[in-house]
Amino acid sequence: AGRWDYIFSAIKKFKVDRDFCLADRAQITMNVPFMRAYGLLLLKTCHKRKAPAIGGMSALIPIKNDPEKNAKAMEGIRADKRRDASDGYDGGWVAHPGLVQPAMDEFVAVLGDKPNQIVKTRDDVHVSGADLLNFQPEQPITEAGLRNNINVGIHYLGAWLSGSGAVPIHNLMEDAATAEISRSQVWQWIHSPKGVLTDGRKVSAELVRGLIPEELAKVKSTGAEGQFDKAAQIFERMATGEAFVEFLTLPLYEELG
Repeated sequence: AGRWDYIFSAIKKFKVDRDFCLADRAQITMNVPFMRAYGLLLLKTCHKRKAPAIGGMSALIPIKNDPEKNAKAMEGIRADKRRDASDGYDGGWVAHPGLVQPAMDEFVAVLGDKPNQIVKTRDDVHVSGADLLNFQPEQPITEAGLRNNINVGIHYLGAWLSGSGAVPIHNLMEDAATAEISRSQVWQWIHSPKGVLTDGRKVSAELVRGLIPEELAKVKSTGAEGQFDKAAQIFERMATGEAFVEFLTLPLYEELG
């Protein structure tokens, strides 16, 4: 279950639909209506075909030197895998080797010593097209959420240009799929009439351009390695341009020559 790729695909598919607009990225969890429908239908479809259903990857990672935040992250992992195992999934992904055991514990608690639970056909699940298109929540869209998308986009693009395809940012493991959500949300909020911050400001190209230098400075202040100045320029072009770039890696490959 490539949950992050699926969210990006939804944004990309409906990017110019005036009725489509998703809330801050952090609000789009596996429990929101369209993602819950997707997860259950995927599970049912796999088991109908006698194929193992593998749950998606939580982006949470262990957090060093902060026991409270680390405990919260570990509980987030356990809750994510507990839901998948209880639903009927046969296994799942994690973003860090240190998360294998807590994830495994949740599946063992449900499966015991069974290798899978393909016999759980979930005939009780009935997902309609309307369920899959129930794109909620639409709010809140916050300045903090907009800034986070810009920050993650610049950080990830800069790290990618320096050779890293998976990057820990703000205690989450970011890859191309999660970064795609960040940059595509910014583009979509600019173009959607529903792309309005909770304080009433419309997300615009001008607003985004004004925030980019501030978020670039924050990325640089972390001491992380990456081509961040170039990344900020690329992010600005992708996020504020009239045309939607199909995949964020395309302009990056051009930079590599």
